[in-house]
Amino acid sequence: MVLVAMPEEQDRDGLLSGPHGRLLAGFLRAAGLPGNRVYLASALARHTLLPDWNELASEGLAKLISHHVGLAMPKRLLIFGRNILPLCGHDPAQPPAALTFFNHDGGRVDALAEAGLERLLGNPQLRAGFWKRWLNWTG
Repeated sequence: MVLVAMPEEQDRDGLLSGPHGRLLAGFLRAAGLPGNRVYLASALARHTLLPDWNELASEGLAKLISHHVGLAMPKRLLIFGRNILPLCGHDPAQPPAALTFFNHDGGRVDALAEAGLERLLGNPQLRAGFWKRWLNWTG
């Protein structure tokens, strides 16, 4: 399962159908994962400029995300976007790499937290670092 903060502004045909989605699709191909085997989800239902993440958390978005992950029952959870990590039970005082699992309704799943796809798209060094972390995570 892949969780992003929100749909891309350019999404037209579905979640991650813009440039960020093309980057993700290329990564999934390189990792040998058919796109139809990866469940895509976003914390927000639509692209939102400058969302107030603290307010959204107080309104129960973290519980909704947990419920969503519980329904999807993924084998692994890949989270793109550091702004949503507190909604995933991550202590912001810790580095993103400290998030190694996600507790959800009904259980726990291995997790890997990464920078947002927009940051990876513009930075080859971040992409290379992500690929290395992915290989270590998947063994």
